[in-house]
Amino acid sequence: MRVIGTAGHVDHGKSTLVKALTGIDPDRLKEEKEREMTIDLGFAWLTLPSGQPVSIVDVPGHEGFIKNMLAGVGGIDAAMLIIAADEGIMPQTREHLAILDLLQVKGGVVALTKKDVVDAEWIEMVSADVRQQLAATILASAKIIPVSSKTRDGITDLLAELDRLLHTVSPKNDIGKPRLPIDRVFSMPGFGTVVTGTLIDGSFALGDEIEIVPSPSGKRGRVRGLQTHKSKLERATPGSRVAMNLSGLAVEDLTRGQIVALPGTIRATTLLDARVNYLASAPRALEHNAQVDFFTGAAEVPARVRQLDHAELKPGDSGWVQLQLAAPVALAKNDRFILRFPSPSITIGGGVIVDAHATTRHRRFKPDVITRLETLARGTPDEIVWQFLSARGANPADAKEIASGTGLSAEIVAQTLTAQAANIVALGAAYITAPNWNALADKMRAALDEFHRQNPLRAGLSREELKSRLGLAPRVFDRVIERASAEKILAASGDLVRRPDFVVTFAPELQKKIDALIAQFNRAPYAPPSAQDAEAAIGLDAVNALVTQDKLVRLNDQVLLAPKAFDAMQTWVVATIRAQGQVTAAQVRDQFNTSRKYAVGLLEYLDAQRVTKRVGDARVLR
Repeated sequence: MRVIGTAGHVDHGKSTLVKALTGIDPDRLKEEKEREMTIDLGFAWLTLPSGQPVSIVDVPGHEGFIKNMLAGVGGIDAAMLIIAADEGIMPQTREHLAILDLLQVKGGVVALTKKDVVDAEWIEMVSADVRQQLAATILASAKIIPVSSKTRDGITDLLAELDRLLHTVSPKNDIGKPRLPIDRVFSMPGFGTVVTGTLIDGSFALGDEIEIVPSPSGKRGRVRGLQTHKSKLERATPGSRVAMNLSGLAVEDLTRGQIVALPGTIRATTLLDARVNYLASAPRALEHNAQVDFFTGAAEVPARVRQLDHAELKPGDSGWVQLQLAAPVALAKNDRFILRFPSPSITIGGGVIVDAHATTRHRRFKPDVITRLETLARGTPDEIVWQFLSARGANPADAKEIASGTGLSAEIVAQTLTAQAANIVALGAAYITAPNWNALADKMRAALDEFHRQNPLRAGLSREELKSRLGLAPRVFDRVIERASAEKILAASGDLVRRPDFVVTFAPELQKKIDALIAQFNRAPYAPPSAQDAEAAIGLDAVNALVTQDKLVRLNDQVLLAPKAFDAMQTWVVATIRAQGQVTAAQVRDQFNTSRKYAVGLLEYLDAQRVTKRVGDARVLR
């Protein structure tokens, strides 16, 4: 399915021509009928002579509704620029043409309407003027076809040219990450919530779980129905105009500019890197930190422009910028956008996104920043993947994130990661450049060395604390620890990590106190010093070290045992239960001539270790 978008000045006959081509009046609003002027997006469809089905998005031509026009042209395959033969090029003709050029629409045709009200000589003169205006734009080679919607003269020629044109335009890519930029939201009796848009980047099928991006709480729903041109579908393919019936979502949950996507395939952003083309017709220079309105897909949001390689952009200039959006927008690399001044409201430029999720605010006039952006924009897949991962520093990315962040297909990403295996480190399903891995390894070593220096009696740093210090996501942290362990950067044991060569050593004076304490435990194995007495004698860190070294067993905050005593008591408890079916705390107390505190402490510890379980006042084996 292909999509054509109209463009042109108000009252030049866009909607009338669409109706002449399709038999469908795209003006659907009561106000549009009353004012005889298109206000919002309209939709129609037809089958071209070759049998190719085509959707048409009809846009408003009035300057007051340019934002609605921008919401409709983002996903089109080709443009139909409509110019009235009796008026020729007008202000909105120029602005719409500039927008089509900035969006790099793949092709187009010019329909010179109202052929019936002028003579052939006038048409020839207007056509020459139009050709001159098109010369430096994406539509330079577009065919100019005079038509009359009233007499239908030229309609057959226009249909033939649209047919030919769409056979030369490449279809939308299918990278397996479907996006439906929402341009309409409404409710239908008996069906519920319906959204429409032009589908890009992948396919949706009935029953698919979907996510709305951006949304405050990650709203999700399910595809209940799909239609194109009022025909039901099992699956909608890229490039189609799609009406999607959603379950689990109310109309008030949705708005124009949001994206329907498969869960987890696209993220919203507020900071992005881009290449901007600033129109020669712009009324003034674009200053650093200028406030603009940002348009992409069906979304519109205020933004601030940070110049990266210019002090300011003069009309006709191009440059690298970082855009700080006032609200999150769902974007991907290579998405195109339009910039407008909010006052006076005028289109000033646009461009292409090279990094949709910039991780930091760049310093201005830095050659390494510009080199990276140029590589992302024009580099080979190897260079693009390398730059993307390099910019993430110590934060690995999986293949889906790389594909989303670079705009490369999943297949190209997989091939690139395989080819770059010597330079890119795999952490399970996530990837990091070798230099970034080495920097992360140095950071781990430094964190553990500092911890051991400050805590010589503690066996190691907790995994949670190390994760926090490194700033890593939980999903990759375990893989980082596995790789670091394999490379002898650290040693992991249970919840603790340490440097491989680290061992707890005690100063001579402390060792004497420890020896004396251990002797006390050996003299009275079933009535030893309490945990509080032990900590008072040698300190909490030293007690914890003895527990880690298996020289003491901690049953709870109050009870410690020597390992031999613990083994003897556990062996007796298990044997007694096997012989008698159960054991009580009183039996343990009497057997070992100890206090109830130690007997209960032992049994509760065995419960926690899932050796025994409590039944009433007794214990049985699990």
